[in-house]
Amino acid sequence: MTSKLTDQLWAAAEPVYAEILAHPFLTGLTDGSLPREAFRHFVVQDSHYLRDYARALAVCAAKAPDEADVRAFADDAVGALAAEQGMHAEFMTAFGASAEEAAAEPVLPTTRAYTSYLLATAYGGSYAEAVAAVLPCYWIYARVGERLLERSSPDPLYAKWIATYGDEAFQSVVRRVLALTDRLGEQASPAERRRMVEHFSTTSRYEWMFWDAAWRGEGWPV
Repeated sequence: MTSKLTDQLWAAAEPVYAEILAHPFLTGLTDGSLPREAFRHFVVQDSHYLRDYARALAVCAAKAPDEADVRAFADDAVGALAAEQGMHAEFMTAFGASAEEAAAEPVLPTTRAYTSYLLATAYGGSYAEAVAAVLPCYWIYARVGERLLERSSPDPLYAKWIATYGDEAFQSVVRRVLALTDRLGEQASPAERRRMVEHFSTTSRYEWMFWDAAWRGEGWPV
């Protein structure tokens, strides 16, 4: 009997997830020691990221053969844009800046690489491959949110971010996408399942790289 695809995916990503939880950006969120400049870097780049992530979700919606999945991914795309426009605008206000100023800042290397991979896979791959590529942003954030919510943060700004991804509304969305992934895995050929694992593993690594880029204050080298 073929194992559930999500079990296979998580087995591939679990070492990356462990490194994410141990990363000083995440530990700094929960103990309040994360420098504000690192969090600002994250917020600005996440705003850029979410605009292209919404496009990738819209491609998933366009490729979905089932009407319910079309609506669900379209709603998630709208939700990603709403998060970018709402929550991130609040964070930028806390930094004494505006969402417009954040949008004018450059898209930095890791963000560009991550979103380019997402969009290339969404447009060029199958529907199942596209879903596998966008899944870590759902699933890893949900797992991280659950873990961080247990500790929250003494910093109100960081506690607000943690609460967003740890709440039940977001968790229920993630469960829906995981169930879809398993259905797609049952229908996929062995070759397509391998490609799904590859895409999921790659974008999971990009999740770690995204937090690490903010911690390092990444910029363009020239």
